Amino acid sequence: MACSLLPLHAPLSSRPAPRTLPVFPRGTRVLRHRPPPPLLPPPRALPDIAAGAASGIRDALADAFLASPPTWRSAAASNFAVFVAGSPVLLSGLSASGFAAAYLLGTLTWRAFGPPGFLLVVAYFVVGTAVTKLKIKQKEAQGVAEKRGGRRGPGSVIGSSAAGCACALLSIYHVGGTAFSELWRLGFVASFCTKLSDTVSSEIGKAFGRTTYLVTTFKVVPRGTEGAVSIEGTLAGILASVFLASVGYLLGQVGVSQVAVCLVASQIANYGESYIGATLQDKEGFEWLNNDIVNVLNISIGAILAVLMQKLLVSWSS
Repeated sequence: MACSLLPLHAPLSSRPAPRTLPVFPRGTRVLRHRPPPPLLPPPRALPDIAAGAASGIRDALADAFLASPPTWRSAAASNFAVFVAGSPVLLSGLSASGFAAAYLLGTLTWRAFGPPGFLLVVAYFVVGTAVTKLKIKQKEAQGVAEKRGGRRGPGSVIGSSAAGCACALLSIYHVGGTAFSELWRLGFVASFCTKLSDTVSSEIGKAFGRTTYLVTTFKVVPRGTEGAVSIEGTLAGILASVFLASVGYLLGQVGVSQVAVCLVASQIANYGESYIGATLQDKEGFEWLNNDIVNVLNISIGAILAVLMQKLLVSWSS
């Protein structure tokens, strides 16, 4: 019976108290643990970082510009800097795809002949673009203007530089050895003298030529006729060739006698280009012979003639 006096349950006071949420006064904000903010450099350090980055870029570009002999990397970096700085001017004379093609040409030129060769191409581009846009409204009204308002596309860029690019590659890979390195440089200069002479003579003839003659028969023909020449355009083309060859001389790319070589070679090549235009271009069976292909033939003739003439001069003088 004594066992019946034992409590069947634990005393109420021994039970655990029910859990309750803490009660905060209304309006009290509960602070929660947040991760610390990331460490940032002191405000004064940011200008120092920017200045250091700018200095590093400037030094890298200076090294690229001054690399001698140029490497592919230095040529690409230098050309990129020039194209970024000069993009407004370049895009005034080139389409977007022409801009990309010109970048490849500029990189190849810088790699082969350094800043002097690059500056020669810049001089060619500036003069060629200027005469192309000369009296552009009049040319458009007469239907003899270049397409896209005178802005050159990739076909025109390649057609104007194919021979120069070939000479640049021959120079880069030392084809023919040291004895031929000067000849490839001469061919490069002569090709651009030829093209600038052709461009200037054509554009000046369209803008100011009073009378244009077909080069094969010397009959009077309308402006813009393939194979047509004018006195005004021909004289301007000769001056353009002399100008660019002189720039090449001042930049150390050619000698005094080679200026004359470039002039003679360019004029013979331009006559050949006019003859091809008059006799074959736009004729049945030669539909493939467009302006770009004729330009490649023209500048190739100019470069090859210059190299051959220089070889003959050297052999005669020795």
